[in-house]
Amino acid sequence: MYGWIWRHLPGNVWVRAAIALVLALAVVFVLFQYVFPWAEPILPFGDATLTGEGGNS
Repeated sequence: MYGWIWRHLPGNVWVRAAIALVLALAVVFVLFQYVFPWAEPILPFGDATLTGEGGNS
């Protein structure tokens, strides 16, 4: 998949690297702004149960 993307980007190696970096940052931005907030209520990560018994006190 990454090879296909790399072959289809225009320019020399430095231009391709810059475009690939911008694309990766855009994907991360979309994930943090839209996908993760949408999925957070349906994920079980906030269902932790902590008790004060035992452990390191």
